[in-house]
Amino acid sequence: MTKKNKPFKNSSNINLKNFYGTNNPGEFPYTSGIYPEMYRKKLWTMRQYAGFSSASKSNERYKYLLDQGVSGLSVAFDLPTQTGYDSDHELSIGEIGKVGVPICTIDDMRILLKDIPLNQVSISMTINSTAIILISFLIVLAEENQISENDLCGTIQNDILKEYIARGTYIFPPKQSMKLVTDIFEYCSLNMKKWNTISISGYHIREAGSNAVQELAFTFSNAIEYTNAAIERGLDVDVFTNQMSFFFNSHNNFFEEISKFRAARKVWANIMKNRFGVTSDKGLMCRFHTQTAGSTLQAQQIDNNIVRTTMQAASAILGGTQSLHTNSKDEALSLPSEESAQLALRTQQIIAYETGIPDVVDPLAGSYYIEELTSIIESKTMKLIDEIDDQGGAVAAIENSFQQDEIANSSFDYQSEIESGEQIIVGVNKFKNTGSKESDNLFSIDNKSIEEQLKRLKNFKENRNQENVNQSLDELKKSLALNDNLIPIIVNCIKNNCTLGEICDLLKLKYGTYL
Repeated sequence: MTKKNKPFKNSSNINLKNFYGTNNPGEFPYTSGIYPEMYRKKLWTMRQYAGFSSASKSNERYKYLLDQGVSGLSVAFDLPTQTGYDSDHELSIGEIGKVGVPICTIDDMRILLKDIPLNQVSISMTINSTAIILISFLIVLAEENQISENDLCGTIQNDILKEYIARGTYIFPPKQSMKLVTDIFEYCSLNMKKWNTISISGYHIREAGSNAVQELAFTFSNAIEYTNAAIERGLDVDVFTNQMSFFFNSHNNFFEEISKFRAARKVWANIMKNRFGVTSDKGLMCRFHTQTAGSTLQAQQIDNNIVRTTMQAASAILGGTQSLHTNSKDEALSLPSEESAQLALRTQQIIAYETGIPDVVDPLAGSYYIEELTSIIESKTMKLIDEIDDQGGAVAAIENSFQQDEIANSSFDYQSEIESGEQIIVGVNKFKNTGSKESDNLFSIDNKSIEEQLKRLKNFKENRNQENVNQSLDELKKSLALNDNLIPIIVNCIKNNCTLGEICDLLKLKYGTYL
């Protein structure tokens, strides 16, 4: 929605221009924003990342968030779902529903998105190794609800390379994983044109301990690798790049983060134009979601986290993000309570409607400090990308542990500064409270929900047509041998009530696992 339709003025009745800088927003290389009017015309999408306990509990939270004014949903999946195990697998014990929602079957997906209008609400799914299975669940659900695939709007993370670099929820070796990523590119470019086929994530790279320049360089090197893989598949670079998006972290250093976002747009636009010859305007645009930095949240004096998140959210908005998740104050101790999730959303809404920040496009454009920082970050990012290119690209560098080592060194340096007191963390290594009592109002997982999930999964498996299950899995095995695009056959497996774990087991037999 637009913030307002009347002329933009401040409280002193001064008419505000659209933009005060020199490099117009909406024009290559998009340093000041990818759209001419940015938030004047349409505010960023306000997302709140959520998923826990069970599909039904998560569905309740989504409906609550939509009622509170969220404009897009962001689904968190539990670790078994992320790594290809059904909830009843022995390796799932202790992890079911803990850091996200368990999704094993089409029945789980039906409950998760019950009464959510899939053709009206943007759905973001943070899933990587099993992304091809989760997007297939969504395709089946849309068909059941008589919604065209082309009317689905949202994003699937589908960024496997950062898992090897920073996060660890990979299953298959890099080359085989890249095949699955490209299957999604190919299928969606033909059938789901409103869907972002990848959200290339610098967020997790930053959470692992990288600095701002490393966050950009490693993210864009991964993006170059995905682009090359899609071109090798025969896809049109002016088509599939229109469905590529990014996911960045908004960290503590206010001006550095604003400059980082501005530099990101310029770096990506130049890579796409000069390296790949992209002519599509949308393909040149670095469209990104931002999340405030979870790693900066502290268990001590948790109300301080509200201030940290507010400043991080403001820098993301001043930097021109397309959508935003604001962390809740209690996330260093537990999953967000309903109350703290509401407060995190209200933080975005206050910035949107009370501060005047959205009234001018890139309001810090022309600042000597911001412009200089933007240029330096751009230059350092390109230099680091060149280093990765010299090693043969992102996959080769990952196999050499280049990115992993660089992040480890950066993380060590930052932690050393905290421990020495050179880097102050309020309430942690300075300005500590003595005898203070932290909040008791923390969210906890209901074990009864886990028991219900396991019971429902057992009933699902017992009551399905096993012959249909076996036949569809045999067809998947044949498609794997032929190296076909796997989405249509996985969709068929789901329609015949195969589970995520069963599908993933076949992929492991074909591709192997990566240790």
